[in-house]
Amino acid sequence: MTLTLGDAPLSSRPRDTVNYRIDGPAHRLLLQPFPRRVRAVLRGETVLDTTHGMLLHESNLLPQLYVPRGDVRDGVLNRTDHHTHCPFKGEASYWSVTAGGQTADNAVWSYLDPLPEASWLINYVGPYWHLMDAWLDEDEEVTGHLRDPYHRVDVRSTSRHVRVVAGEEVIAESRRAILLSETGLPNRFYLPAEDVRGDLLELSGTHTVCPYKGIASYRSLRTPSGLIVDAAWCYPEPLDGAQAIRGYLCLAAEGVQTWVDDIRLEP
Repeated sequence: MTLTLGDAPLSSRPRDTVNYRIDGPAHRLLLQPFPRRVRAVLRGETVLDTTHGMLLHESNLLPQLYVPRGDVRDGVLNRTDHHTHCPFKGEASYWSVTAGGQTADNAVWSYLDPLPEASWLINYVGPYWHLMDAWLDEDEEVTGHLRDPYHRVDVRSTSRHVRVVAGEEVIAESRRAILLSETGLPNRFYLPAEDVRGDLLELSGTHTVCPYKGIASYRSLRTPSGLIVDAAWCYPEPLDGAQAIRGYLCLAAEGVQTWVDDIRLEP
């Protein structure tokens, strides 16, 4: 995310505050080795096992894993008639993956004759992450997707005055918040649950997955003017690196404003 999204160096519109120019196309590709063993599992069977995986950093997209074709297990791939075209990499051919009696249709692709500027993809396949049952980074199951080595999360205690309001209603107020800074995203203030109006929150069925923080559980906010859906979230079991936000709530949604030291934060 650091290199490819927003105004990062490999995005289509990088930041102006630099003393260099990139001589090349506005849409940029960077292929780099991923430093650890990666495995994909379908129906309890390992269908991909590599120590030579690569991450493709591509403008305006999340990094994509590519692996040598030889690191996909023999006999699990079945060529299909599906094709897609990328103006920056060429025409992609697709294969379904079959294991344990289950088939994941068009689960991997490869550029058999890539464009010259992406010629280094010729012996690699790209898997769709969500079509596998599980992924392992070394021996640990991965949440969401592989972590981008250029992406980081910093968590810091802060005594700044944080106040969250919806309309005229004060929803939360604290001087013992946790500030979470995450690459490419706005700062988020997480507040102790006891500093938030719990009587206004209703449990939501929404959950999201972050490979850097874990699985988020959401709450909706009941205000005099109506329900603001999924206005607050927390990480009951945060991943390492974000353990300090366990038991804390973050509030951010349309109709919710966060003020820090009497300065309103941008959404």
